[in-house]
Amino acid sequence: MKVFFTYLFLAIPFWVFSQDKLTGKVYDVQTKDALVGASIFNKNGVLHTHSNAFGDFTLDDISKGDTILVTYLGYTPFEFRVEDDLQGFRIAMVPSSLQLDQITITSDIDLIKTIANADIKLNPISSSQDILRKVPGLFIAQHAGGGKAEQIFLRGFDIDHGTDIQITADGMPVNMVSHAHGQGYADLHFLIPETIEKVDFGKGPYYANKGNFTTAGYVDFQTYDKIDQSSIKLEGGRFNTARLMGMIDLVKDAKEGGTDAYLATEYLATDGPFDASQNFERFNLFGKMTTQLNEKNALKLQASTFTSRWDASGQIPDRTVESGQISRFGAIDSTEGGQTSRTNLSFTHQAVLGERDYIESQFFYSNYSFELYSNFTFFLNDSINGDQIRQKESRNIYGFSSDYTRMLDSKVGELSLRAGAGFRFDNVRGNELSRSLNRRETLSRLALGDVNEANAFAYSGLEWEIGKWFISPGVRVDHFRMQYYDQLQTLYSNRGEQSTFVSPKLNLVYSPNTEMQVYLKSGRGFHSNDTRVVVAQGGRDILPAAYGFDWGVILKPVPNLYLNVAYWYLFLEQEFVYVGDEAVVEPSGRSQRTGIDASLTYQLTDNIFLDAALNFADPRALDEEDGEDFIPLAPTLTSVGGISYASQQGFSGSLRYRYVKDRAANEDNSVIAEGYFITDLNLNYDWENFGIYVSIENLFNEEWREAQFDTESLLRNESEPVSEIHYTPGTPFFIRTGVAFKF
Repeated sequence: MKVFFTYLFLAIPFWVFSQDKLTGKVYDVQTKDALVGASIFNKNGVLHTHSNAFGDFTLDDISKGDTILVTYLGYTPFEFRVEDDLQGFRIAMVPSSLQLDQITITSDIDLIKTIANADIKLNPISSSQDILRKVPGLFIAQHAGGGKAEQIFLRGFDIDHGTDIQITADGMPVNMVSHAHGQGYADLHFLIPETIEKVDFGKGPYYANKGNFTTAGYVDFQTYDKIDQSSIKLEGGRFNTARLMGMIDLVKDAKEGGTDAYLATEYLATDGPFDASQNFERFNLFGKMTTQLNEKNALKLQASTFTSRWDASGQIPDRTVESGQISRFGAIDSTEGGQTSRTNLSFTHQAVLGERDYIESQFFYSNYSFELYSNFTFFLNDSINGDQIRQKESRNIYGFSSDYTRMLDSKVGELSLRAGAGFRFDNVRGNELSRSLNRRETLSRLALGDVNEANAFAYSGLEWEIGKWFISPGVRVDHFRMQYYDQLQTLYSNRGEQSTFVSPKLNLVYSPNTEMQVYLKSGRGFHSNDTRVVVAQGGRDILPAAYGFDWGVILKPVPNLYLNVAYWYLFLEQEFVYVGDEAVVEPSGRSQRTGIDASLTYQLTDNIFLDAALNFADPRALDEEDGEDFIPLAPTLTSVGGISYASQQGFSGSLRYRYVKDRAANEDNSVIAEGYFITDLNLNYDWENFGIYVSIENLFNEEWREAQFDTESLLRNESEPVSEIHYTPGTPFFIRTGVAFKF
């Protein structure tokens, strides 16, 4: 609160309201939908602004005769001259083909994010694997039959399934705290790819409105509020793959400012490329309704349910393939697999409180269940029954957040105050790790307990655009209360801890002209911690601090070319890890990561786009000797890129690559996780209400390893255990085709 009122006090001298201001609304001329985030420039002045969630805007320091330019990516720029009337302008934007030269570099624009969302328009998300890959520099690996959450790699982190990246969908948390399989488990398979409109993301702990898990960064996927047409997709592919997707517009010809609603559903089944069939099945159902109560209030209601089940071949030892005992797609224990489900409810209220005040509040609830069977060591611990384990839990998540924005008029720049507060409560029952046999019999329980974890938070910050500068200080406060009830104790045992953490942030951007932007992002955050780790450590180091900064430059040397280069640094005081596969706590000490991100995007013609990104990282454990300070599986060099051809109707397609360099699989770099270079191809042809498409993964049928671990294991016919790479083979040449109907 002290920081909050300090911001208010410092801002008072600048609250000098201008005499002349232009107000209006920006919307799509065809659908009448409000366009959020459109840029409105006064070509005769220095100020500009953006449209809010209702498409409304207010632009200060306007004089008669000024020329106003309105731009929005994917729409024809609109320009007009101000006459006598300055109030209530309605600006109808006309959709057009994507043109990168429409993007103007200003101090308050996040160009990297803007270009990433342009890529979604060029290459729409068409599979669950595509979802996370839309974040520049982020790689994934699937290693449990397609039903388990993907393993994530970003900025020198092996994030496992979500330990160091905050993932949300329409503001609802995806990460599961204190999960049966490990902290931060983030399963995004409840999202239907075709419902995703755009992605909001950021790297590093620099954002006051982002808290738990935000060390390497955050990702928020945002679904469409409405659809223009109903559609049905039918897909088929190798390995007995079949998919049916439907999106139904429930309110045809909705009036502007009225109610829109749609339903989307997905069914996917596949056997996968493995010798033992995956028997994978997933069903999704999603519904969303938006209604504008009046000019100042709107509601969003959405609900979804998801269920999935699968069998898996697990990670296989390198020696079994080299000796010919099994094929690359074989299995040692073919009884692995699992099932999971999740149901979400969300209610969001948006309100314009005044001409310059905006607030958005959200209530959400999730019901979740999870059961996973794995065998990583085979017969190392139990020479008779084998080492199969079961991880299982059920949970309810309750949450609320409210975000407030006030635009403050100023004769020395555009100033806004942003503040928010909220909470999240996870109620987990039957958080279990057990030894099992054939997915039926429980041999022994290694861990069984209930978790209650509450996180309350508040933040505030200023965004001040003054001339060529954009200055954004902020602060966030998180309070955690963690309780663990151990059901395996003979006496009642309910242990709890609590802690509060303060995270200051400061971001600076300088744009000397419309062809260049220099930025410095900095902040303090914390490494997310598991309730079981906290109680096992007796409340010590509950929230180890993380410190980082990014320094970068964005250039626009020619109208259709954008270049970005950034140097970044991240230091963590401690990385406590709860190993869900063994029910033990592993403190890994202090760590340091440095790196360079570089990317380019170039529009060669009206329809041809080129892009490439190169990400270098040097992750090190600081408390280890030289040569033994490698962080296992952390990526050091990655790259993605490709060429895309886009047209509004007719042929479109892309040829894309992804590359990961060889990296250390253990602390002394004596075991190597092999890198890979994979090429994918997508081809589409669209008529007015009909489309066909072909998607090919691993076009050149490379033999590659998707997930890799240095594991000690013992086979039934072996007398001594062996430590070596165990891996899940990457997908071979995989083609799927589909047809789409719109109505």
